[in-house]
Amino acid sequence: MLTPAIRFMAAKSKAQGATIQLLCHVKPGASAKREGIQGVTDEGIELCVSAQAREGEANKAVREMIADILKVPKSDVEVAKGMKSRQKTVVISNIATKRNATPEEEIERIKILLIRSVDG
Repeated sequence: MLTPAIRFMAAKSKAQGATIQLLCHVKPGASAKREGIQGVTDEGIELCVSAQAREGEANKAVREMIADILKVPKSDVEVAKGMKSRQKTVVISNIATKRNATPEEEIERIKILLIRSVDG
């Protein structure tokens, strides 16, 4: 069974907001023309960044890109898994505190934002 590319993770306590996990395949060192989300499928989100894969530069670029596309603070976005890999799990925190939406509605909203960014 395939894991969905966008997953909603419920909060462990009421004080914490829920999180969204994005399964990403990152291509570092891309030309500036190719930078951005290249595709969104049920299996993953493919994105290109012009930053090189050294000293955390590509990871920082991924965080900034996701934060910009989803219109969330950069401090709420982190690469939780795959720091030295092209396959990354990106976590967006404090989701429940931002909106009163069901998990399905929030996943769909994020998927739409990511898909819209493919064409620029």
